[in-house]
Amino acid sequence: MLQLALIGLVGGLITGISPCILPVLPVIFFSGGVQSARNGHPPGASPVPPHTSDAGVAGVGVAGARGAGARPYLVILGLVLSFSVFTLAGSFLLTLLHLPQDLLRWIGLVVLVLIGVGLIFERFQHLLELPFSWIPQRQVGNDKGGFLLGLALGAVYVPCAGPVLAAIAVAGATGQVGAETLVLTVTFAVGAAIPLLVFALAGRRVAERVKAFRRNQRGIRITGGILMIALAIGLVFNLPQTLQRLVPDYTSSLQEQVQGDSAVQQKLNLGGLVNDQNRGLDNCSNGGTELESCGTAPDIKGIQQWFNTPGNQPVNLTAERGKVVLVDFWAYSCINCQRSVPHLTDWYAKYKDAGLEIIGVHSPEYAFEKEPRNVMAGAQQLGISYPVAIDNNLATWTNYRNRYWPAHYLLDANGTVRHIQFGEGGYQNTEKLIRQLLQQANPNVQLPPASVQSDDAPAAGTTTPETFLGANKDINFSGTEQYTAGARDFGYPQAQPADSFALLGPWTLDSQSITPTEASASIRLHYTAAKVFMVVAGEGELTVREDGQVRRVEVHGTPTLYQVADRGQSGGGVLEVEVPGGVSAYSFTFG
Repeated sequence: MLQLALIGLVGGLITGISPCILPVLPVIFFSGGVQSARNGHPPGASPVPPHTSDAGVAGVGVAGARGAGARPYLVILGLVLSFSVFTLAGSFLLTLLHLPQDLLRWIGLVVLVLIGVGLIFERFQHLLELPFSWIPQRQVGNDKGGFLLGLALGAVYVPCAGPVLAAIAVAGATGQVGAETLVLTVTFAVGAAIPLLVFALAGRRVAERVKAFRRNQRGIRITGGILMIALAIGLVFNLPQTLQRLVPDYTSSLQEQVQGDSAVQQKLNLGGLVNDQNRGLDNCSNGGTELESCGTAPDIKGIQQWFNTPGNQPVNLTAERGKVVLVDFWAYSCINCQRSVPHLTDWYAKYKDAGLEIIGVHSPEYAFEKEPRNVMAGAQQLGISYPVAIDNNLATWTNYRNRYWPAHYLLDANGTVRHIQFGEGGYQNTEKLIRQLLQQANPNVQLPPASVQSDDAPAAGTTTPETFLGANKDINFSGTEQYTAGARDFGYPQAQPADSFALLGPWTLDSQSITPTEASASIRLHYTAAKVFMVVAGEGELTVREDGQVRRVEVHGTPTLYQVADRGQSGGGVLEVEVPGGVSAYSFTFG
């Protein structure tokens, strides 16, 4: 339990210093910090007379000094409490009551606006305080208002997603909340709140030491109110997400260390990712050669949209009993998935009439993969005609505790998981097991001959790892320049190591892609593979140079995969890709 608490605290601290908290900092600074300035004053500073109207309005007079001093702590306490309760119980309760999942968020936004208006117009604040008039305490706005502000912020505060938050959210959504989940949630909320509390106390310290703040309390109240209303409006229109895209995620490496640690993953599973639906999946080995029994398949849940079904209606696994079902987790621009899909489409064409159903759960890796039109276009291009579920919130991905693109879960006619295959390969073995299950479900079934498609997936570790180009996901950039979001000029290094890339010319780096700032710019890639692919988008023509050969690749439309090199057999190579303006590059993948 102590280790789980430490994981939650560290995960919260990382979130608390990440770019996703930037939108709430101005509100915390002014309304949680500056407005809490106490009547005391530093040595050598003139005290503000407690009888002045501005000081009285702001609650820094003698009557309100105690409440004002506690305000930062009450704001953060309210935020921790509401975030913990809403995260753990909010979704579950709203589902039970058949209410919209964003109801609590909208209530929080309305409260933020009301508090903001109350700070701007004193008479309106008196109306807000009427419900609290029975409390035998003066200056309700100093401390009660701070706690209410914290409650509202906790309802609208959306921290950056990560493994700790995923474990908490899944536990809350499914109602599987135990002591471990409570510890994880509270410590995560406290960890995320500590930097906010430091910021609020810094605001109070500034207000107590800077004369302009002490003498303009009315202006500070109005500023705080305007910031609250602006935050609420920005959240309605998702403007904070735009801000976060402009700021590099300087905590991504820390998040990766937490997420990639096997001991942490094991603890997080205990903290909520493991539930009664997916607990039995541990009984399956990856790529087992014989049928296994791994419990009833977890539900397909949280799906934004279905297609390739009658009327685009959802598919319920319970309704598929009697059929053999293959649940495939994929993403349309993933080269590993693209190599896997032809085997699935072949099986679907051959075995559909014999009782096989395939369900493609599209779980996005990039933001552009969340666009349904992009997914539909990618599925059509790959020849996918079986049902597809768009799992943009990774709810089903998490319910299966999946971590791979692609991943295949094979279910028998009773809905029991009998085989799991992570990643590419094992196609002949999977098809063998499909045929066994079809015959078990219907001994009289007539099956066509097995496939003769070759398994052309490269062996693990024999090619260059997938190379991401976005500023937030880069792992093997070999240049000397700072690789963060923004526009800058790049130059090739004198010595470039294997399995790396370098840039030449003016580039604009975004969180997930890079785009030439001017007419064109180039990428040099040292790789080991037989084939090289690029995920690009836009309109233009790539010019690929390798070993004195020049190849041109036309690019059209939304992000998708293009082949830029084919050596015939695996080996080391160096290629240069000239990218025209108007074309964005996302990643290299290898085969």
